[in-house]
Amino acid sequence: MSRAFQRLSIPASAGIGLRSPHISEMLTRRPSAGWLEVHAENYMGHGAGVEALERLRQIYPLSVHGVGLSLGSARGVDRDHLERLRKVCERFQPDLVSEHLAWSVADGAYLNDLLPLRYDEEALAIVARNVETVQGALARQVLIENLSAYVAFADSSMNEAEFLAELVARTGCGLLLDVNNVQVSAHNLQYDAKAFIDALPAGAIGEIHLAGHATNQVGADTVLIDDHGSRVPPVVWSLYQHAIDRLGPRPTLIEWDTDVPVLDVLLGEAMWADMLTASIIFNRKQAARQAAVAKPRPVSLTPFESVRTSMPVLAAFAAAKAGPAMPVALTPMEGGYDVAA
Repeated sequence: MSRAFQRLSIPASAGIGLRSPHISEMLTRRPSAGWLEVHAENYMGHGAGVEALERLRQIYPLSVHGVGLSLGSARGVDRDHLERLRKVCERFQPDLVSEHLAWSVADGAYLNDLLPLRYDEEALAIVARNVETVQGALARQVLIENLSAYVAFADSSMNEAEFLAELVARTGCGLLLDVNNVQVSAHNLQYDAKAFIDALPAGAIGEIHLAGHATNQVGADTVLIDDHGSRVPPVVWSLYQHAIDRLGPRPTLIEWDTDVPVLDVLLGEAMWADMLTASIIFNRKQAARQAAVAKPRPVSLTPFESVRTSMPVLAAFAAAKAGPAMPVALTPMEGGYDVAA
């Protein structure tokens, strides 16, 4: 049964994933960034990184992103791991907490991967029970992220978007919309990426992820790999534009986990996300004004159309209107918890 939890939020601007090569520079430069997100498992112990995050938390809003709860495990979540996550949340007081619609534990063995589920009523009951356990332990709403997929279960009785929508209805959880994951899965499994986004309950989406992916040729087939190792490609910017057009501004994260570049590259990608959102708002305001002039009558604005923006940006966002992304060389994944998530 769905329970009501206090919904915290981060400003509807773009942030970056905090990675260890950038921690010192973030502390000394304090660059303009909307917010930071960290992988929970990297901060469950002690050390310089944990102390640095305590300092950065005083400067930037924080989101905690888990990769190890294994919400699809039929035996339930690991209570020890959940307690460690609870202590991370208690210590750093993040504004958002998220996890994946995936499983990664079998018979006590942890797999360094996020594996897909079969989408049916049995799996839904398992995930809903686990999500309720997590939200009860943390006493807060948790955002559940859609997964990148390379294969699908033939006996699924619903698609992933339907599964997520029903999970929201049953548990009161929120959603983390990973736009890159949508593009990767839609290409690999041959479905409509925009239709997937449109099928999600808009009000439940509390965060968006953007990242790059690699292109791998397997015989005559082209497979997209969610490696988080390059800039956000044009095709993902275009899909993000569709999402913001439908949802309005949302906290948006630039993820980069392999071949991590200098900090300014991440900040630049975040700037493009903010500019694209501002452009959409500006264009909608302009369209509303023109409609009011052409046909004087009260104009009903959706909530995000009333958001104030300090400056107009280019009405045409070149990256969003570009063609499909160029092939990117596949980069091997690194070990540890800083996986592409």
